[in-house]
Amino acid sequence: MKNKNPQTPHSLATLGWSPFFEDQVGTQDAGYTPLRIATVHRSRMSAEGVAGAIKLKLAPRANTSDYAVGDWVLVDADTRELVRRLDRQTLLQRQTVGARTPQLIAANIDTLFIVTSCNEDFNPARLERYLALANEAGTETVIVLTKADKIEDASEFVTQAQALQRGLQVVTINAKTQSAVDALAPWCGEGQTVALIGSSGVGKSTLLNTLAAKAPEDAQLTGGIREDDAKGRHTTTSRSLHAIQSGGCVIDTPGMRTLHVSDVAAGLDVLFAEITELAPNCKFRDCTHFHEPGCAVQAAVTAGTLDADRLERWRKLDDENRVNTPTFTGARGNKKPETYGKRR
Repeated sequence: MKNKNPQTPHSLATLGWSPFFEDQVGTQDAGYTPLRIATVHRSRMSAEGVAGAIKLKLAPRANTSDYAVGDWVLVDADTRELVRRLDRQTLLQRQTVGARTPQLIAANIDTLFIVTSCNEDFNPARLERYLALANEAGTETVIVLTKADKIEDASEFVTQAQALQRGLQVVTINAKTQSAVDALAPWCGEGQTVALIGSSGVGKSTLLNTLAAKAPEDAQLTGGIREDDAKGRHTTTSRSLHAIQSGGCVIDTPGMRTLHVSDVAAGLDVLFAEITELAPNCKFRDCTHFHEPGCAVQAAVTAGTLDADRLERWRKLDDENRVNTPTFTGARGNKKPETYGKRR
């Protein structure tokens, strides 16, 4: 049944409950209620269920950083105390400077909408970083080009976006109109969860308000951009889960000023498949595709079948991933993290 009131889901199914989570609940969990994490703050969390939103009670030593918006948890219905978290199907996370553990962005999402606008915000190198994270998480990914109504022809932006990864789906929208809902409908059906990620000012909050058909008093705050450089202002300050009018859910996220890659080797292989597939043809197994003789990747650049800028962006991300990804060495019980050195 279609959700007539997006703010109060009619069933767990509209919140994304599936056999994957049902199979994790046993007889020992009788009396516990499954809920989906809707907000995560430093010392508190809220969750959504059939009865609507509730504030969760956490154990004294519970750490909210261990939970992501989109997680499914079992809760004692009488005390509202969180009992345990269910295993995740997908997890989007990122490494932040100075942090010992990754920051959890969103859990159990089916599709990631990487939102960017048809102006100076469009940045292929930054979009590739988002794609690497999404590939590593195993989510379907769609590039959503907003503000297409502000320019005469968005085809050049579409062409550049499609060139970032094989089979990548790209959609152009005006985030304020019903046409945006129609364009994104294939990924927003009942029980489906999408997450919005991108820079500030690209229209994520506006798109959320449109997808969720939010009343003015419930709408996410939106902000404009500076006309001189198209940089946006932060209006969303925390991640949050919202029911949308099509019967699914959307997770809104704050704009990210920086995005470091770490532990995304598999994601980079998917992103740069044309380089990954050429590498086995190189003369040396440990070829860096920089200066070695018999390099099939460099030969492709020379032949014009591989873009030199694309190779350079791969090299930068691959180096960054090597530096930021810890590897553990030492005797059992006395292991310590080390990092790879940069490519020479």
